[in-house]
Amino acid sequence: MTALAQVPSDFLVALGALRRARCRSELRLEEIPAPSRLAPFAVALGAEVIGPDPARRAVHGPAMLAAPQADPQELATGRFILLHDPEGSDVWEGTFRIVTYIRAQLEPDMGNDAMLGSVAWTWLVEALDSHRAAYRSAGGTATRILSESYGTLSERQDSIDIELRASWTPAEADVQAHLEAWSDMVCTFAGLPPLPEGVRALPHRRS
Repeated sequence: MTALAQVPSDFLVALGALRRARCRSELRLEEIPAPSRLAPFAVALGAEVIGPDPARRAVHGPAMLAAPQADPQELATGRFILLHDPEGSDVWEGTFRIVTYIRAQLEPDMGNDAMLGSVAWTWLVEALDSHRAAYRSAGGTATRILSESYGTLSERQDSIDIELRASWTPAEADVQAHLEAWSDMVCTFAGLPPLPEGVRALPHRRS
């Protein structure tokens, strides 16, 4: 018996749905090692949104080669993990569970907003609803992280990050809409404006 033959049919359906997901072009999405202790079957995806370097001038030819190469600006990162237990779970209330993580750096004025956590959760709920991704038993935590630098690093500006850790149970094995909703949410955390229905964003030009 091959290894593929031992994979439950529902999990194969879910994997196929993930491959069909249409995510925004600003999002770099790739498969990463999945946790092995949370469920008998799992797949994990890592995502990042990279922004253009605002300080870089538009130069061409030899001047472009001579120009200093700045590190790309990371606007947001995240992980999307799909768990499957054919026996089901009372905690999950189903055989599948989606576990996600998103982190992004915020502008100082927004980072000090006392309502930031509830706003982040609202972004999740609205993204799932807008993609008609049916779910139940959703839960999560939003955390603000203040980074202050001292000593030899004292010249660095203080920064505030937002982290959202959330999980929910999809209503069915076809989880395409769930990945698409989550990818939109990562872009929202990155500060990218929403796209009108049917419109695809042009990718950022990379130097």
